[in-house]
Amino acid sequence: MSKVPSLSYLEVLRALQRDGWVIVRQKGSHIRLQKHLPTEVLKITVPAHRPIKRSTLSHLLKQARLSVEQFNALC
Repeated sequence: MSKVPSLSYLEVLRALQRDGWVIVRQKGSHIRLQKHLPTEVLKITVPAHRPIKRSTLSHLLKQARLSVEQFNALC
């Protein structure tokens, strides 16, 4: 398993949008995204930080149900 990269929120948003996530709203420095699956709707909140901490990005990837390798392929 490779290490979680340290990226800015813009790079993270672009990668998640390539995976089918849609920006729903933004309040302050938090951006809300949704992804519609056949049986459920997933929701995550991305902080607008430069860079996003590795631990925070790791938790976001778990919520998005993406591995680090899948995420790196989207970047």
